[in-house]
Amino acid sequence: MAKIVAINPSNPQSRLISQAVEILQHGGVICYPTDTMYGIGCDIFNQKAVKRVYQIKRRPKDKPFSFMCASLTNISQYGHVGNTAYRLMRKNLPGPYTFVLSGTKLVPKIMLTRQKTVGIRVPDHPICLALLESLDNPLLNTSASLGEEEEPVCTCHDVDRIFGRQVDLIIDGGEIVPAPSTVISLLTEQPEILRAGKGDIEPFA
Repeated sequence: MAKIVAINPSNPQSRLISQAVEILQHGGVICYPTDTMYGIGCDIFNQKAVKRVYQIKRRPKDKPFSFMCASLTNISQYGHVGNTAYRLMRKNLPGPYTFVLSGTKLVPKIMLTRQKTVGIRVPDHPICLALLESLDNPLLNTSASLGEEEEPVCTCHDVDRIFGRQVDLIIDGGEIVPAPSTVISLLTEQPEILRAGKGDIEPFA
């Protein structure tokens, strides 16, 4: 079974964050808490680890995963951000949103859709932000569940039951009431809400 490490969700211990990041740097796959639900992730630049997440999630290769960045500045390295997009993201990040943008040349091919778009988040969760700042690369982000019909995954023990044999580390950040992120396309000047979720859609309507 995977190793479980309890990290303080409001004030993450840097020593424990460093341990998790070391696993990511060596091509590991981890489960971690976010502001929406428990997630599964790896360094997006480690192709072997990304392929492993596809296998774990039983996901077709033509459905790329979204990923998380540490800040809006970080997002603009991986997605083309226009003036409207920048203004909207600056007001609403970090938060429970996934933004669809045109990917830049820095994004690995495996993370791009056929239309060369990406889904990017800046999560409002201290553990995620600490991991991202320490790793200094984006983190693949997908829910720690195997489909819509599955029971909601609320604790690290639920994650361990489903994925414990397939991942290298599970971070226990306490109980989370799962809710999907709100997905918004910022490919044009007019934002398009693709999925209403935890994030308030009012600023984008």
